[in-house]
Amino acid sequence: MPIFEALDAPNHWRPSPLAAGPFAGLQGGAVASLLTAEVEAEAGRRNWGTAIASAAWFLRPAPMADLRSEIRVISEGGRVSVIDNTLWPVNEDAPCATVRVTLSRERAVEVAGFVETGSSPVDPTQYPVRTLHIVTGRKWFMDAMEARLGDGVAWFRMNHEIIAGAGPLSSILGPADWTHGIGRPVQNAVADPNPNLTVQLLRRPRGTWIGVRAQARWLPAAGLGVGSGTLLDVEGEIGRVSMSVVLVPFPKPAMAAG
Repeated sequence: MPIFEALDAPNHWRPSPLAAGPFAGLQGGAVASLLTAEVEAEAGRRNWGTAIASAAWFLRPAPMADLRSEIRVISEGGRVSVIDNTLWPVNEDAPCATVRVTLSRERAVEVAGFVETGSSPVDPTQYPVRTLHIVTGRKWFMDAMEARLGDGVAWFRMNHEIIAGAGPLSSILGPADWTHGIGRPVQNAVADPNPNLTVQLLRRPRGTWIGVRAQARWLPAAGLGVGSGTLLDVEGEIGRVSMSVVLVPFPKPAMAAG
């Protein structure tokens, strides 16, 4: 079952409970994946090539409600194209998220003296299953994937498509969105939402597992931080991820009526 259901109107979507975040609205990684997946699908029709980077901005929480998106071509080149995609709640004028996707037609280039380094294949199933953050009483985005942790790498395997026919870059954004949480220097102290998410892809992932070797830096005096990491598949490095972090107190639980 896709995490976002396509509605009858073009570029209209209904999120399933698996798109939810831990607090209000949808998980940022789910939103970025949806918008990028739409661009990847359009790339196949318009011969833009492979999506090699996606930069997402989360402008406000995307609600658990019907959504609409709009693709806009910024540059359509012979080798590189740049495409924006923006998301709104249906019948609202203020956008909640936007992405800019860079695509390139792959072309082999010979470089004298260059030797590509390799690595030994990894089997993430040798590591224990981990729950990185628990939301009780309802489904959320973490329930859409399997997570394992070992040798300094958090491994994720999506068990549901973002949308039918989602491309390789969009399948990485969900796991990549956990980077700042995996590497946070102090656990269970403050909430640390990321207002943006950038992923650069070196090559397409092979197999279904995505690994994140993460690190995060905080500056509590300014209420800010950054997260970054190396992205892997079972055969080695496939790209990089980075995001800004805003440190805020945990939301207070709602008071019961007296």
